Amino acid sequence: MGVVGFKPSYGLLSRWGVIQYANSLDTVGILARNVGDVRKLFWCLNWHDAQDPTSLPVSVRHRMKKTNGMQIKKKFRIGVPAEYNIEELSPIVRSAYIRTLTTLQSAGHTLYPISLPSTRQALSAYYVLAPAEASSNLAKYDGIRYGYRTSGPDASPKKNSPLFAQTRGEGLGDEVKRRILLGAYTLSSEAIDNHFIQAQKVRRLVQRDFDRVFAKSNPLLDARPFMSSHTERVDVILTPTAPTLPPTVEDVKQQGPVESYMNDVFTVPASLAGLPAISLPVQLSEKEKHGMGEEDVKSVGMQILGQFGNDEVMLEAAGAVEELLR
Repeated sequence: MGVVGFKPSYGLLSRWGVIQYANSLDTVGILARNVGDVRKLFWCLNWHDAQDPTSLPVSVRHRMKKTNGMQIKKKFRIGVPAEYNIEELSPIVRSAYIRTLTTLQSAGHTLYPISLPSTRQALSAYYVLAPAEASSNLAKYDGIRYGYRTSGPDASPKKNSPLFAQTRGEGLGDEVKRRILLGAYTLSSEAIDNHFIQAQKVRRLVQRDFDRVFAKSNPLLDARPFMSSHTERVDVILTPTAPTLPPTVEDVKQQGPVESYMNDVFTVPASLAGLPAISLPVQLSEKEKHGMGEEDVKSVGMQILGQFGNDEVMLEAAGAVEELLR
């Protein structure tokens, strides 16, 4: 039947005890059967933790509450970004997306077309920044300070391999090693200006795109970016979670790295901007299921995005969507 997956605003939930992957992106999330369970757990965990250096301080949390207020919304202004209607979007996913939007509009919620132009560069920027941070964070897993250590010699002088080569070769999976190598290259003197620095600039553009369309201002910023029209301001944004149906285990085994990375095209913009996001399972209609095999997944994810720190309103919207789609 699918699972609800929630990623809160960056810095709200403590990361104490979590192995670091990418410091500026790592966020503790919640998986649950429904939005109600997500909200209950979120209320329990949403506190400042002095042991986590990325945990938002109490002063910022108070500012966020003051900015957002105690809002109980019944009808939402929902943004529909043009840039998420890509050619690679599966016909079944597109059909379910349109059906979800139509259902929301029929229930009295308002749909607004919005533009997030930097979305096109977000995926590339993410896969520059994340591996770069991972390469730095995972360097300590050498078998001496942390992690697995090989039982035999750790280096091979005949092959001119450095110390820890055997340990890291055995102890890290292929995808982890791929990202470490990519990150190491990105941070090299030859590539840092053309890759890492440019990716940081794209990240800022992605953040500005989101700040421009949300009705609520970002509590971390002093002023709202220029907005061309009041009609563009929305409470939440609704998009598919992925451009294709959820892959089976066998499908994942056959996917190449690039194909696998493309599945993240709709989720990485929110991660780059540190925004809260939630994915809800939407069951396919009988028409959409036509021709599918028994092993195929019969639901698709719909993603709701909210402004930074506006997690409660986003969860309210997710609850309304979940209720309509039952």
